[in-house]
Amino acid sequence: MEVKPKRQIALATRWLIQFASNRKGVPMRRALANEVVDAYRGQGAAIKKRDDTHKMAQANKAFAHYRW
Repeated sequence: MEVKPKRQIALATRWLIQFASNRKGVPMRRALANEVVDAYRGQGAAIKKRDDTHKMAQANKAFAHYRW
């Protein structure tokens, strides 16, 4: 199932903030700015999280016909 657009934005924002706060030794505003720039370039922890989530969803497609 696809994620609704509002949830997409919420997840992306949550992941950006989460991974920016994990950057130690850097002020939050700079860490968040760096995370956004990394996401724009297609790299960084938030993009890796997105790609991993997509891979997991793709792997679980075989079980999509089971509706709980």
